[in-house]
Amino acid sequence: MGYTLNFGAVWRNFDFLLSGLALSLGLAVISILIGAAIGLAVAFALTSKSRFAVVPARVYVTVIRNLPILVLVLFVFFALPQMGLRLDKIKSFVLVLSLYSGAYLAEVFRAGLLSIPGGLTEAGLAIGLTGMQIRSSIIAPLMLRNVLPSLSSTIISLFKDTSLAAAIAVPELTFAARKINVESFRVIETWMVTSALYVVTCFLIAAVMRFVERRLALPR
Repeated sequence: MGYTLNFGAVWRNFDFLLSGLALSLGLAVISILIGAAIGLAVAFALTSKSRFAVVPARVYVTVIRNLPILVLVLFVFFALPQMGLRLDKIKSFVLVLSLYSGAYLAEVFRAGLLSIPGGLTEAGLAIGLTGMQIRSSIIAPLMLRNVLPSLSSTIISLFKDTSLAAAIAVPELTFAARKINVESFRVIETWMVTSALYVVTCFLIAAVMRFVERRLALPR
């Protein structure tokens, strides 16, 4: 007996999928912004000469990068309340994805910092800039320009990781698709449309990042 495609149930609930996609993007943007701040601070710690900065930074990166993100999500949402720290499901997931993205972005930024010539720091000191001014005005902008290709792939990967929020019933895109699937039993159609939404969104993110990369590229 053949299977006949029928997208009616999916189109009737397409607005629900779009709202889930919007939430997925929102979760990704907020988490990546927080994660970028964490990653930048950790990257500077990793490249410092102080063991008091390097050791905690290495421990953080090693632990987070070697834990599955789903384990972190379940731990924060279910275990932390037992310790007295209670967060709602969206805040729990943003916390996890921010910490997770911070660990990965720290390595991306560290590689970018190592690519900056040491003479720039000496030049900044020679003209009277403080260490903080050198990092914010010289080092960080050049580093961000150098790491944009790696940053693009990391951002796309983190956007796809928002699908794991469905594990704690955050109504993002994957959760919305599962709900439509359970209610309509249109398995193939639901996941075909959902997959297309993920692919198109990732393609648009990549296109935006390529545009930014071209705009910031140094003239040859």
